[in-house]
Amino acid sequence: MSQSGEASWYSATFQGHPTANGERYDGGALTAAHRTLPLGTYVRVRSLATGKSVVVRINDRGPYVKGRIIDLSYAAAEALGLPDARSMRVQVERVEKTQTGSAEDETLATER
Repeated sequence: MSQSGEASWYSATFQGHPTANGERYDGGALTAAHRTLPLGTYVRVRSLATGKSVVVRINDRGPYVKGRIIDLSYAAAEALGLPDARSMRVQVERVEKTQTGSAEDETLATER
């Protein structure tokens, strides 16, 4: 699965609110919302502008803004350089959990 489109990020007002899988939203975690991917899926999100990428876990549904394909946590958006922009063109690609690093290291962010 590979998909290109616009990404946005959750504002601070969502901090602590429940996500679709029952977790509380944590802006410091590498998580995201996607409309159709199964909850718990890992995806690599790559900025088409900067080439930076980050692996996130899908734990919520959305985005609900037309034209957007993924909503990122603040930490994930920051890894891509997104917080200064309203949205960013990205490529989203499903990855296996083993490609994200160790079980304890869900903070993998890379630059190209």
